[in-house]
Amino acid sequence: MSLVDLSTDADGIVIMTLNQPETRNAISDLPMIKAILDALEEAQRNPDARVIILTGAGSVFSSGGNIKSMTPGKGLVDEVAALTRRNFRMGIQRLPMAFEACDLPVIAAVNGPAVGAGCDLTLMCDIRIAGASAKFAESFVQIGIVPGDGGAWLLPRVVGFARASEMALTGEMITAETAQDYGLVSRVVPDEILMEEARATAAKIAANPRHAVRMTRRLLRSAYNRDLEVTLELSSAMQALAHETEDYTNALEAMRRRIDGSKS
Repeated sequence: MSLVDLSTDADGIVIMTLNQPETRNAISDLPMIKAILDALEEAQRNPDARVIILTGAGSVFSSGGNIKSMTPGKGLVDEVAALTRRNFRMGIQRLPMAFEACDLPVIAAVNGPAVGAGCDLTLMCDIRIAGASAKFAESFVQIGIVPGDGGAWLLPRVVGFARASEMALTGEMITAETAQDYGLVSRVVPDEILMEEARATAAKIAANPRHAVRMTRRLLRSAYNRDLEVTLELSSAMQALAHETEDYTNALEAMRRRIDGSKS
């Protein structure tokens, strides 16, 4: 059984499913980390892929860390602190870097609790849609650890510093509705139509010219983390490339035809 299932439909929508329900889709162990990295790379290499939907098998999106692997000598934790640091750098910290480097937009379809690193995994995505049963917790502090996967960088950028501080310092769970109020998710939908809603959003993205979508995703990510001058320079470079694509020529001509048709 694959730890991450990957499928692509005719519209270029990639469904990436964390598939280890027996661990509540924990993502801290190296085999799962590698499976996610491999799935991202495979999607990225696929010229027909246009957008990714990330979700979890079963009733939990991701429980984050595997509690059974959080003792010295297991998982990322070594008996020597310096080696634990290395394990994090070579392990779970590769995930936010990989999501950051990906050109494809990623929609998190949060189908249940997203806890600890599972919550942070949703933050690595571009858009988050939650089922009604979804819950979120930046819960590291409750077991005496810190967000070692980049959550301290990710969470404030999504919900703001004050709310990120409250979530991270209390570790308390919030509901999907509260997550929407915080801006952590775009919207909350009934569980039974979660994937339908995620696919509808993905289809709107996939309908746009692929090169422009990939470059816009890259530009949004870069702009969020750079100053204005660097962003403007990157924008002009990417715009020059976009103008040279066949997608741009075809989309512009189609737009002109629609405008001409509306005038007649």
